[in-house]
Amino acid sequence: MIGFILGLLIVGLIAGALARLLVPGRQNISIPATILVGIIGSFVGGFLSNLLFNADASLRTSGIIGSVIGAVIVLLVWIKISGSQASKR
Repeated sequence: MIGFILGLLIVGLIAGALARLLVPGRQNISIPATILVGIIGSFVGGFLSNLLFNADASLRTSGIIGSVIGAVIVLLVWIKISGSQASKR
């Protein structure tokens, strides 16, 4: 169980960090937020791969490429939401 959690955190960190490198501009988020973006991105990537490739309907995590693609999507949404909140202040 601990190995699964550590693996999830490592994949989340890698996917989140790669997403931050791929998205232009500066993102003011912490390392734990980067891990969270990567973990959520993994689920988003798995969901999208199930939709695109007509796999079974269960929600599974995807591979590192799908995780990075999902993390980029999540990061862009995060920037859009935080940017609109910053402009209201």
